[in-house]
Amino acid sequence: MADLDNKEQAELDPADMEDVEEVEEEETGEDVNSKARQLTVQMMQNPQILAALQERLDGLVGSPSGYMESLPKVVKRRVNALKNLQVKCAHIEAKFYEEVHELERKYAALYQPLFDKRSDIIKAVYEPTDEECEWKQEEEEELTEEMKEKAKLEEEKKDEEKEDPKGIPEFWLTVFKNVDLLSEMLQEHDEPILKHLQDIKVKFSDAGQPMSFTLEFHFEPNDFFTNTVLTKTYKMRSEPDESDPFSFDGPEIMGCTGCTIDWTKGKNVTLKTIKKKQKHKGRGTVRTVTKTVPNDSFFNFFTPPEVPESGELDEDSEAVLAADFEIGHFIRERIVPRAVLYFTGEAIEDDDDDYDEEGEEADDEEGEEEADEENDPSYDPKKDANPPAECKQQ
Repeated sequence: MADLDNKEQAELDPADMEDVEEVEEEETGEDVNSKARQLTVQMMQNPQILAALQERLDGLVGSPSGYMESLPKVVKRRVNALKNLQVKCAHIEAKFYEEVHELERKYAALYQPLFDKRSDIIKAVYEPTDEECEWKQEEEEELTEEMKEKAKLEEEKKDEEKEDPKGIPEFWLTVFKNVDLLSEMLQEHDEPILKHLQDIKVKFSDAGQPMSFTLEFHFEPNDFFTNTVLTKTYKMRSEPDESDPFSFDGPEIMGCTGCTIDWTKGKNVTLKTIKKKQKHKGRGTVRTVTKTVPNDSFFNFFTPPEVPESGELDEDSEAVLAADFEIGHFIRERIVPRAVLYFTGEAIEDDDDDYDEEGEEADDEEGEEEADEENDPSYDPKKDANPPAECKQQ
């Protein structure tokens, strides 16, 4: 039997033997690649390895790649000249943003009469005319005359059944609840207070003063605190840091200050009272101790962590401030200018559409890749028969 196998082996064409060897090598290579992929997936799922890798990458940020050291001295000298030009560019960019800030101040004054009228309508100080209330629907949303009449009758019937509301009740509370970034801050005990919020205004720093902006929250008289306005001021750095000028990418928020809320006794929702039972070690007697501890609330927004002179913060404070800056910027840039669209939900739909478009683009790219593979004459679908290691069932 062994002789027969040897005979068949000898009768094989040498070229065929080469093909066999190549196939075996390819299969061996595929096995190695598969094992490598599995190992990579396992490593990337290990939090300790990920942390070590991130630490290593952080250490590489800003470090020379080795290419600069290989350059001739005369070339390095010219690169230094380019870097000096870059610093001058950063200072010109800072001037650009200063002028942008001045434009913001100028146009804020033009917007304000419109925002004031918006506030008057919300507070029922001003009743808009029929002409001001006329809104032309888009063509696809237009109703037939019969449907319009039916809707009008139903609306009138509802109005008869309930009291005539003043202005637009709970306008700002509805805005907050419609926006994920803000609704995450709201607690149930905050809502009765925010029903009294009548307006939010943005005030920019005066000309010649350090760049900053202040958010003003205007409240009607209420049972919770005596303040009529709560403020939050954000200080911004508008010039490059001399120690790191290349990091400049426009004005950035450097710190913020809130205000003192004059709470009515027993109404402070940022604090809560808890009772704890303590047992005496020796006598075994039990006593009840009452403690006042911080409580989750939107109104903690007005008491942000203080930034020490050293500028160093612990991780928790850094996270709170980072979220605070994002919220302040969002209120200034999106909420105040487009409040009615967040009240109706239209602005939120626009935001969702933006994400959908990105997703569709990604899907299109994947489709193109699949089509390219199918059109590739060297493409072998059998090689894709096995799913990647991370997709295999355990």
